[in-house]
Amino acid sequence: MKRLFIIILSLTALVAFAACDDDKGNKANDLGVGAQCTETAQCDVETQECLLDFKGGYCGVKDCTADLDCPEGSRCVAHDDGFNYCFLICVDKADCNVNRDLENEANCSSSITFVEEPQDGKACVPPSN
Repeated sequence: MKRLFIIILSLTALVAFAACDDDKGNKANDLGVGAQCTETAQCDVETQECLLDFKGGYCGVKDCTADLDCPEGSRCVAHDDGFNYCFLICVDKADCNVNRDLENEANCSSSITFVEEPQDGKACVPPSN
């Protein structure tokens, strides 16, 4: 009986360990959306480019027209520079900086305009140059 308990406990720990991976919170973070960069080759996915209009660069999708253009965990935002970008959605600032350093931190802001409804929620806005 004791041996069966140890086997069950070991299997439970193995399953729990397998469920824990390097997930950074959502698919957009896993794909590097919002990561700082100096060139497009540093961005994780071919559909992203290094947007140097932002301090520290920004791996992302420019000129989105709908949320469907963006990886899960990000939404299409109309930025005040006249372009639309897929920005990470967030609850707080920590959500925005998984792939950024302290010098180039993004902010979690509700002062944004999503291209599509609903307009509630927050998005990670990278620092301007």
